[in-house]
Amino acid sequence: MKDADLTAIIIDDDDNTVVTFTEFLQFNGIRVIGTGYTGKDAVKMYEKLRPRVVFLDVMMPKPHDGFFALENIRKTSPDATVIMITADLTAQTEDRLRQLGASAIVYKPFEIKKIIRILNELMAKKR
Repeated sequence: MKDADLTAIIIDDDDNTVVTFTEFLQFNGIRVIGTGYTGKDAVKMYEKLRPRVVFLDVMMPKPHDGFFALENIRKTSPDATVIMITADLTAQTEDRLRQLGASAIVYKPFEIKKIIRILNELMAKKR
């Protein structure tokens, strides 16, 4: 996907994941305009930068985990594209993410090609 207007923020409590994911997305033509490490960072950054897509880790230190961030981003922007990233395979987590309105759920370890495919599908729906 080569779309100069496609901006993203990446939120994950693991620094290596943030760096690697940023490089992968930028290599694929997605402009990463912010990174953060907590759900609180995600909400503040979303409100300030208004990216077209948010990549958000689920499991981060509470109380400001991915659930917190998704719920609060949805309050200000119900139509935001928020792709949740998680290693938690439980049905309980998936159900909660769907109830909170996750645009997509991607399970770790993920392949960047799958992320790009999901992103292309979500952006096509928004056009």
